[in-house]
This record gives sequence, C-alpha cells and structure tokens, in this order.
Amino acid sequence: MPKVTEEHRIARRAQIVAAARSCVLEQGFHKTTMADVIAASELSAGAVYGYFKSKEEIVAAIAEEALSSVEELFDTVLVTDEPVRPAMVLERVLRHVVSIAERPGGDITRIGVQAWAEALRNPVVMEIAGGKYRMVRDRFTDVARRAQADGTIDADADPEHVAQALFGFVPGFILQRLLLSDTTPESYTAGLHAILR
Repeated sequence: MPKVTEEHRIARRAQIVAAARSCVLEQGFHKTTMADVIAASELSAGAVYGYFKSKEEIVAAIAEEALSSVEELFDTVLVTDEPVRPAMVLERVLRHVVSIAERPGGDITRIGVQAWAEALRNPVVMEIAGGKYRMVRDRFTDVARRAQADGTIDADADPEHVAQALFGFVPGFILQRLLLSDTTPESYTAGLHAILR
C-alpha cells in the first residue's frame, strides 16, 4: 500500500473543512450532520472520520483556520517600534475579520455567530469556542500591556479589563456587519474614537 504524503493529508483535511463550512453556511450549524459533510466532501465516511470524529472537531478546525491568521496579525502589531494604540489595533483586527469574511468559500463570520448560539446549548462547542476566543482576548491583553509601556493608555489600567472591553467590540462589529450591512471597520472605530475622547 503506498504511503500517503503529508501534502495529501493536508489537502484532504482542507477538503473536509471546506465541505463542512459550505454545509454550515447553507443549512446552519445545528442542522448540519456528519452525513452532510461526508456527502459534500465526496469522500468516504471512513476518510472523513479518519480526520474528524465529530462535528464539533470540524467546528474547531474551522475556527482554527480563521483565528490562526488573527494571531499572526497580533504578532505583527506587537513587534513594531511604533507606539501601540489599542483602538488602532482593534481597527486592524476588524479589517482582518472583513478580509477573512470575504474569502472564497463563504462568510466565515456567519459560522462564528452560529457557533456562539450552539455553544449556549452544547458544552463541547462551548469549550472549543471558549478556548479560541480566550486566545484572542489574551492577545488583546498583550496589546494593553504594550500600550501601557508605550504610554498610550493609563498605567493604572488593568490590562485584562482593557482586553475584555476590546474583545467585546469584535462580536458587536460582526453582528452589525451581518445584520445591518452598513458597518465598516472605519465607521465602527470612528464611533469608538468619538465616545472615548
């Protein structure tokens, strides 16, 4: 039997994740079944289950795919010599969210909103989503600490409290963008600057 190359495994895994993303966007997270994912992937049940044991594992893979590039964005922001201003970092994160949402294959932020709803009834999804979102919030904590060191926010502020507030703006932006369609990173952060002055 020939050995399966790592490239082949990566491509197959991506094929399954893309099929799952398509199913969730079309039917919703709650209605999508593993059978739907298997059919959409055009692979055998054994092949799909060889990569993912459950729908929740696939949700984790979709989230990982979207959030890994967000983590790279934070790394870029934090290595700059320029002073870090949290509102500007938030705007960059929101622009990045839009760029992810506009990639081929469907608006992944719609899946994010569905996962939030599913997390309220499914402890497995809650654990997965909580871990992914905590990572993003922790990166906002890093931004707050760096901003304190740069003197762009109050030295007495609790960086974790700043991160909670910054992170809270992200779902608000996503919901407005999906429901009202007139919200942009620029308009959202302009409003934020206005109220924080």
